[in-house]
Amino acid sequence: MKFIPTIGLEVHCQLNTQSKLFSPAATSFGADANTQVQTVCLGLPGALPVLNREAVKKAVRAGLAVGGVIHERSKFDRKNYFYPDLPKGYQITQFYEPYCTNGKIEIDVDKKKKTVGITRIHIEEDAGKLMHSEDAQVHESYVDLNRAGTPLIEIVSEPEIDSSDEAVAYLTELKKILEYIDVSDCNMEQGSLRVDANVSVRRDGTSTLGTRVEIKNLNSFKSVKAAIEYEIERQAELIESGGKVLQETRLYNAARDTTASMRSKEEAHDYRYFPDPDLVPLILKKEEIENIKRDLPELAHEKRARYVEEFGLPEYDAEVLTADRNTALYFEDALRAGAPAKKASNWVMVEMLAVVKEQHKPIETLFAPTNLAELIHLIDSGVISSKIAKEVFAEMVASGKNAKAIVEAKGMAQISDEGAIREIVRSVMAEHPTSVDDFRDGKERALKHLQGEIMKKTRGKVNPQIANKILGEELG
Repeated sequence: MKFIPTIGLEVHCQLNTQSKLFSPAATSFGADANTQVQTVCLGLPGALPVLNREAVKKAVRAGLAVGGVIHERSKFDRKNYFYPDLPKGYQITQFYEPYCTNGKIEIDVDKKKKTVGITRIHIEEDAGKLMHSEDAQVHESYVDLNRAGTPLIEIVSEPEIDSSDEAVAYLTELKKILEYIDVSDCNMEQGSLRVDANVSVRRDGTSTLGTRVEIKNLNSFKSVKAAIEYEIERQAELIESGGKVLQETRLYNAARDTTASMRSKEEAHDYRYFPDPDLVPLILKKEEIENIKRDLPELAHEKRARYVEEFGLPEYDAEVLTADRNTALYFEDALRAGAPAKKASNWVMVEMLAVVKEQHKPIETLFAPTNLAELIHLIDSGVISSKIAKEVFAEMVASGKNAKAIVEAKGMAQISDEGAIREIVRSVMAEHPTSVDDFRDGKERALKHLQGEIMKKTRGKVNPQIANKILGEELG
């Protein structure tokens, strides 16, 4: 490569509180436009902000989960700019003294581990949303202030990411952490997680960083990867042709798979930051921080390591099972109900996650973990075969009934009585004398044919191990 990219990411994460950062207005997604607003959201004269304690707790949880330093003192500032979806004319944020600094996230790309630093995390409020007419003949825009004032944390990485793959790995791990600690639903389609990517390139062999370009409001990992790759190529080609990269803000066009200039990059002083006069400094006591730290759940990377060490699972299994917090909790509940780890892992990864993907349902809504443990027990105890188990599983998903009830109601129990099986084997041998003779003449394929006929005759209900043993005895 002639050019080396340098990437830093700014992630805006909406905290899942019931009310906004500085007002009692609701934060639920999908409400009718401008129905979740209050005097503070509207910026009405005399309306004073009151800080949401729960938002602060969730912000602290996020900072601790990424190993950040939580500062006992932080403060709020006003970031001034004029835009139709910002009624106050400023955004309340933390610029000079953020509540958290010096975090880190470990990523794994191509089996190579790397630590990416987090410069800072700060608390801020979101702006509203503009909606433009889709009719080219109608030059109108509308503003929805439901989102104005929603609590956010902005997580700013160090410029230590070297590729689009590393960027996606960083975001994947960060998203897992935020979901595991239950501070956000991280729904990118609804805007709960948004990414700005800062990209620059420098010639190989040089140490001075190139001019940084910011790509705003990326709302999927796919878009992040594609936008970064396009921007690296664009900047490299521009420099090669003798041009100069401008510091600017660009937008990614998913339909064209390109980025386009939005505006030249404003310097920080253009926003005229100053301390918010309506809010006193945020003071966190040491014991409060320690209490939040003690309440942190086991994180994805910790579960992965434990699954390999404690349950003896392959690393691949551990990775898949911990990719989603609800999947990991479901798996653990199945184990507590008595399911063997590897068998439970196989059923969750292969069968259950396939249904989750197909039906777009959370895994916990399919059926209870105790039912999965019961299904595995029925297989292990010889009551049903593995083939029949898949039919039972499908019925469990469709009806919500437990495995045992389905097996009993539909007469799906496996035939394991040796006397009954011997009669079945003899009957099949009598019906297929040619196959019997062929096997005795040394043709191994004839054995497979007889085994298949036994399964067909019993509609897959016979215990295959016992049936094969008795067939061998009868064939001599």
